[in-house]
Amino acid sequence: MTDPLLETPEFDPASGAEGDTGADTGASEDDKTRPRRRYVIEDDTGFDEVPRKYRRFYRRWAGSRDALAPNEVLCPVCRVVIRSARELRPGDRVYCMPCMSRLTVVVGEGGRLEARVEY
Repeated sequence: MTDPLLETPEFDPASGAEGDTGADTGASEDDKTRPRRRYVIEDDTGFDEVPRKYRRFYRRWAGSRDALAPNEVLCPVCRVVIRSARELRPGDRVYCMPCMSRLTVVVGEGGRLEARVEY
């Protein structure tokens, strides 16, 4: 018999996400209390403007045809996509190493996550 508290969340290799793979329907109390999804980030995206250790957390923005995942946010200063191993939510703070900006994640027009520059 297995203990349900010791079980790990399901992993979906097709999406690269662990745990809850349901669609987000906006910020609610349930979203704040449910655990964040985790993502597997590939090793190197070819982004050589940061040290090799941090390259997997950044990628180039491909323009308006580029769709962001729930673990990605676009830096409004240098137009680089910042990636996280966990799902990003409004109020999270991220750091853009290429332009050295501190950013706060907010919900923009259309419900898409965007970043606001703090300093």
